Amino acid sequence: MSTVLRATVVLAAISALTLTACGPGGDDAAGGAASPTASAKPTAPGTKPSAPASKPPAPAPKPSKTAGTPGKESTDPDYDVFPCSTFDVKFTANLAEPTTSSYLLKITNKGTKPCKALGHPVVTFGDLDGQATERGTAPAIEDAIRLAPGQSAYAGLMGGLDDGRGKTVNSIAMTMNTESDLTQTPLKASTPGLYVSPDNNSVTAWFTNAEDALS
Repeated sequence: MSTVLRATVVLAAISALTLTACGPGGDDAAGGAASPTASAKPTAPGTKPSAPASKPPAPAPKPSKTAGTPGKESTDPDYDVFPCSTFDVKFTANLAEPTTSSYLLKITNKGTKPCKALGHPVVTFGDLDGQATERGTAPAIEDAIRLAPGQSAYAGLMGGLDDGRGKTVNSIAMTMNTESDLTQTPLKASTPGLYVSPDNNSVTAWFTNAEDALS
């Protein structure tokens, strides 16, 4: 090979090596570490980005049950305790004072729920017209005696001496004061020799003990 031709080949090889060293690196050409990274997938034109999912609303707290609000239970333990009627009680009458033929009246709650003994018992005498007059005052309905199942209350039926104006009866009938128009079945009790005077027969309000009823 001539000297000129050999020199030409050497120069061509050097030029090729120089161009390779100055070209883009392997990483850059392949989109490697030096390439910027896309932060998010582009949204297609005309498409609204979806809103982030929201949490379902928390359930509303249940209101507390208070007295006087429709559909809500009262905090008063006696709010559903109704007046006692003759359907709720057993009734007895026992002679307490033979001289005046006075009787101790007793009622006992025979039900499974409490009830209130209101006011005075309504007492009638056999087949006679009229009823015993009320003696003394009775507590208001909110202060009336609360009878739990099996508990009793007492009232005193005061008789009188034979004044020649009355009659003797052997039984009485009793209904309860319910402060309503509830129709009750009268409860009867035996009262042998009870003298009924137009002026002297009276009945007390209900008490929690016999002594107070007869005093």
